[in-house]
Amino acid sequence: MLSFLWKATRGYRLHPWDSPYLKWRIETYWGLHAETMTAGDVLSFTWRQRADLWRFLEWAARTSS
Repeated sequence: MLSFLWKATRGYRLHPWDSPYLKWRIETYWGLHAETMTAGDVLSFTWRQRADLWRFLEWAARTSS
């Protein structure tokens, strides 16, 4: 589970809200444009969608093993 997060935030581990990959994933899921996304938008999204994100991380861990 943590391996996906480690890979997904490569280069942005101390500030994952700036990660183009994570912004793109949120854009495809949420519909907010990645170019206009702020740190607050990313953090708000992760808090509201935490249950879905946890299930995704569990799925990613199962499929990568």
